[in-house]
Amino acid sequence: MRATRPTSIAIAMMAFLFPAHAAEWTAVETVQTYSISGSSGIELYRSIGEKGPKAGAGRAIAITDFDLKWSRDYQPRNGGCELVSARPHLNIVYRLPRPSNKLPSAVQPLWDTFIKGVEAHERVHGEMIIETVKKIEAATVGTFVANDPNCRAVRKEVERRTVPPVEEQRRQSREFDREELSDGGNVHSLVLGLVNGGQPPSR
Repeated sequence: MRATRPTSIAIAMMAFLFPAHAAEWTAVETVQTYSISGSSGIELYRSIGEKGPKAGAGRAIAITDFDLKWSRDYQPRNGGCELVSARPHLNIVYRLPRPSNKLPSAVQPLWDTFIKGVEAHERVHGEMIIETVKKIEAATVGTFVANDPNCRAVRKEVERRTVPPVEEQRRQSREFDREELSDGGNVHSLVLGLVNGGQPPSR
C-alpha cells in the first residue's frame, strides 16, 4: 500500500511471476518490520511516507513479497515426456511499519487498529498468492508432450499453462486494492482514523 495524502491513496502493485504441483505443502509466512517515528497519527503516517518500502515511483505503507521455487519431476514416457509431480517452496514476507518510540496512550489504540487492519489487508494478498500456486500446481502436473524424449518441449508447455492463473491473480489483486483504497474503502478508512485521531474528517 502506497503512502500518499490521507484523502487520496494509491496502491503499489507487485508483479507476481510464478513459474507448477505438490502433494502436501505449506507456505512459510514471515512478518518483517521497518522503523518509523512520531507521537501522533499524522506524524506516524508522514514517517511511513518517508521510510516505507519503495514501490514503483513512491513508497508503500506495507508490501507483500514472496520467493517461489519448484521441485519438478519430468519423466520420459513412450518417446514423450510428462511432468509427474511438482512441489512448490513458497516463502511469503509481509513488510509492515513499526514505531521505534513508545506512543502516547491516546495514540497507541489508534495505531493498534491501523496496523491490525493493514496486516489483514496484506495477508489477503498472501492468500491470493497461495491460491495461485495451487492453481498452477493443478494445471501443470500431468502435462505430457509427445515426441519429447529430452523433456524440453514439456517445460515450455508447463510455463505456458502458468500464465492464466497468474493473470487472474493480478486482476484480483488490483481489484482488491482498488476497492480497499478507494474513498470509503477499508484501508482508506484506516488511514483516516489514524491521522484524524479517531475523529471523522472535517467537512
